[in-house]
Amino acid sequence: MNLENAQKIVDNWIKEHGVRYFNELTNMAQLTEEVGEVARIIARRYGEQSEKESDKEKDLGEELADVLFVVLCLANQTGVDLQAAFDARMEKKTRRDHDRHHSNEKLK
Repeated sequence: MNLENAQKIVDNWIKEHGVRYFNELTNMAQLTEEVGEVARIIARRYGEQSEKESDKEKDLGEELADVLFVVLCLANQTGVDLQAAFDARMEKKTRRDHDRHHSNEKLK
């Protein structure tokens, strides 16, 4: 599945199961909340904080998928073609960073 298809799937889901998209500000707040849930798992599972018993059952993949869902919603409602934007960004990063990371002593 590519991003264009993912945007269509989300749009169809909203049309079939939701009443409408939440407004952009609500979705931005929702995105922040979902990213916070990802951060909590990462900080406790891979960072220095201890993981609470209630957090051990949380699935990082599910939380990342929640982030992606809201990003797709925001793209749909603001008219962003994420596939085109992602492809352009990857091309730019490839040109800009082609040698940069290979010569970074910190990454060796």
